[in-house]
Amino acid sequence: MDNVIDVLRDKGHKITPQRRAVINALLNCGPFSTALQLLEYVKKEQPDVSLDTIYRNLSLFKQLAIVNEIQMINQDGNRFEISRDGHHHHIICLKCGKIECLQKCPVSKEAIETIEKNGFAVVSHSLEFYGYCSGCQKESNDFL
Repeated sequence: MDNVIDVLRDKGHKITPQRRAVINALLNCGPFSTALQLLEYVKKEQPDVSLDTIYRNLSLFKQLAIVNEIQMINQDGNRFEISRDGHHHHIICLKCGKIECLQKCPVSKEAIETIEKNGFAVVSHSLEFYGYCSGCQKESNDFL
């Protein structure tokens, strides 16, 4: 938690009890939690916290690269994870929602250089692969 608080302080943001509670929830609620799961966890300590407060803090944390948001398809809400291991991407099962991290970035240095040669300053990128995990493939052949 101290690293996250240091980033917030370094960028001039207040360390409120609500922010501490959201950070704590991100660290303890599970690796890929929804905003609603985070709210449920935070409400144990801060019963008056609203879903809007959770989303505002998540938005700030994303801007500061403290949190990654994982776009979900066919699931109830996007997932959030604290950025511990630096830059990485995800593979996501469309049926069961299982998420795995890819530690190697498949975006080449040359691709980024080509984009920048066209006058676009790349500051970040995100890539998710959607498909079906081995367990869901065994259960059903509807998607093949």
